[in-house]
Amino acid sequence: MTDRPETSEAPEPGDARRRGLGALDDVDAPVYTIGQAAELLGVPVAALRRLDGAGAVRPGRSTGRHRRYSRRQLELAERVLTLVGEGTGIAAARRIAALEGEVADLEDEVGDLRGQLDRARGGER
Repeated sequence: MTDRPETSEAPEPGDARRRGLGALDDVDAPVYTIGQAAELLGVPVAALRRLDGAGAVRPGRSTGRHRRYSRRQLELAERVLTLVGEGTGIAAARRIAALEGEVADLEDEVGDLRGQLDRARGGER
């Protein structure tokens, strides 16, 4: 017998909040405070609050109700802020960013399907 306690099961892979430092690798883990997010984006905190108020970027909330941003949300905020800086309204900027994301996802899917087709044909073109 040993003095060590029995080990418990590992946390579920999809639960970033229970993985500690592993959450930093998860693009959807809400780990950045509003101050950190503003600093990373080079904008005032008020700019992120405006995006949240307009529903353009909806950060997660900590147990104390403080905003927490994921890397994916920071990328979205950066794109929306760029569009707004070019004169686009916040709602339109959010829609443009969403459509750009959908196009990128579809382009990835088309690339994957082309690869599958090429493999099915034996590499012929």
